[in-house]
Amino acid sequence: MSTVAHTTAKSWTAPVVKPRREQVPASGNLCEFCTAKCCRYFALQIDAPTEWRDFEIIRWYMIHGDVALFTEDDEWYLLVYNVCRHLLPDRRCGIYETRPQICRDYTTDECEYEDDWVYDRYLETPEQVIEYAEAVLPKKKGESVRSPKPALLPVIG
Repeated sequence: MSTVAHTTAKSWTAPVVKPRREQVPASGNLCEFCTAKCCRYFALQIDAPTEWRDFEIIRWYMIHGDVALFTEDDEWYLLVYNVCRHLLPDRRCGIYETRPQICRDYTTDECEYEDDWVYDRYLETPEQVIEYAEAVLPKKKGESVRSPKPALLPVIG
């Protein structure tokens, strides 16, 4: 179980224990115990990369920061870490009554409330994307996407 400690400059209270999904009554709401993970990123399904150009495009996405790539059941996803501008400090939606349809359709039935999800592949940096591409694709003829190695430092003796 994960815990969250509540502190202020003047006081400290005991950690609040996050209940497991099955411990939340049917009349309850998992969102009351969550950190609003679903409002802190979005994932877009992308075509599986099959050639160098595909990996270069993914690398370009990742160079822009706060982006990862993951696969799940052989499906590829671009994960963009970006907090919804309407997420309130208390983790509730500031436009709940007029929220987008995708938010209305989202349920907690299969959300990542438990913190125990695992991806088949998870790439966090442009360098990891290239390393993966180099491992699964045929070698490029005389080309490299890597920067040239820097000159060795002189030995001072």
